[in-house]
Amino acid sequence: MGRRRHRRRFSEGADAASRGDRALAAHATARLPRSYWDWGPILAANEKGFFPYTPATNLLFGLREALRMLQAEGLDNVFARHDRHAEATRRAVRAWGLELLCVNSSEYSSSLTAVLTPQGHDAGRLLDVILDRFDMALGVGLGILAGKVFRIGHLGDFNDLSLLGTLAGVEMGLALAGVPHESGGVVAALAHLTECARSAAAEPAPA
Repeated sequence: MGRRRHRRRFSEGADAASRGDRALAAHATARLPRSYWDWGPILAANEKGFFPYTPATNLLFGLREALRMLQAEGLDNVFARHDRHAEATRRAVRAWGLELLCVNSSEYSSSLTAVLTPQGHDAGRLLDVILDRFDMALGVGLGILAGKVFRIGHLGDFNDLSLLGTLAGVEMGLALAGVPHESGGVVAALAHLTECARSAAAEPAPA
């Protein structure tokens, strides 16, 4: 979301599904057409330890590696990193003189920041400019927010330098697309990340 080749710490395309007795009973009498996912052949094959389609083994290996990465970093550190990146992004947005979509600070997201574009300026065109010039894809506004907001993702396998590169792409894109803004968003984010790094360096090493 924040980058064109963004990597999340979960295998893309993987999901977990479960079913209960009531769901199976409803399935037995359902008349809805099924082109792929059908509990019947899946459960029948599972009885013999198989899967009726080509198993997504590569996704399971990816999930295992993603869990190893999470364990290596530590969940507390993962959550703190997401909080740090979210705050740095919000500081960049404020320095640009743009508005955050979320107005209630208690409801800020640590994985995604939605930014309103000034009236009369299409967020879609801004994202097209950024993608075309810098090969970086940002999230679009959905539904009633289409063309009014763009979304900066800061989640998953993402570090401070990745975030600063993303914000630099946004700031350059704002200028090239002619969106009214103030400069200094990247500087504001950099100052916050530097202070966080300085504080972390001053903490005593774990025993």
